[in-house]
Amino acid sequence: MANVMEQFRLDGRVAVITGGSRGLGYAMALALAQAGAVTVVASRHADEAGESARRIAQESGVSSGRGCAVDVTREDSVKELMDSVVRQYGRLDVLVNSAGINIRHPVAEFPLEEFNRIVQTNLTGTWLCCRAVSSILVGQKRGSVINVGSALGFIGLAERTAYCASKAGVLGLTRTLALEWAPAGVRCNVLCPGPFLTDINRPLLAHPEKVAAVVGQTAFNRWGELDEIGGSVVFLASDASRYMTGAALTLDGGWTAR
Repeated sequence: MANVMEQFRLDGRVAVITGGSRGLGYAMALALAQAGAVTVVASRHADEAGESARRIAQESGVSSGRGCAVDVTREDSVKELMDSVVRQYGRLDVLVNSAGINIRHPVAEFPLEEFNRIVQTNLTGTWLCCRAVSSILVGQKRGSVINVGSALGFIGLAERTAYCASKAGVLGLTRTLALEWAPAGVRCNVLCPGPFLTDINRPLLAHPEKVAAVVGQTAFNRWGELDEIGGSVVFLASDASRYMTGAALTLDGGWTAR
């Protein structure tokens, strides 16, 4: 039986992280690199992705990754990203679908175009990325896809009809793909963070009552720190979770325990 700590290593594996240039995406990309993976950081802006990739290389000592631009709402952009990774590295082992946005309005005031934008990024974008890697991973007969959901995929929160709906959809997508890919040995799980103080959540700081309504729902009564997501993503990417698929791993400070 292999040493349990060795099961968490990702040496020689190639990981793509969408939305990886900042926030939780960056923290997850860094953690995967620290575990030994070659990390491809993808975001809408090539310069930001490239700078993040350089910082990850410096902090992790794994210098063979890169940054690149992708628009997860565009089929051609997603396909080119995944194909380019396989052309350069000869494989693709881990996909983390972290690209996402959130806009807050009461439902009566929610513009349809903003609702559609959130769903297209958070749900359709995740679906497009999963579809683009499907034949690659099934052909390899191995791989781990980690869709980033949210604690708000399980519970509701006022002014977030689009976000909650999109993240609930990611849960259903993940469970279905787990069943489709299992015969080929490919895994698909969803990581569901709670309130981390990312760029998406910083606007709340101007409204102490809204901060209390969010952070106060957690058992720890605090924001999550960015480096607290690293262990979970490495676990889901690695052989340590090789018998785990179709699962939702909550990292929410105890919010959904209530």
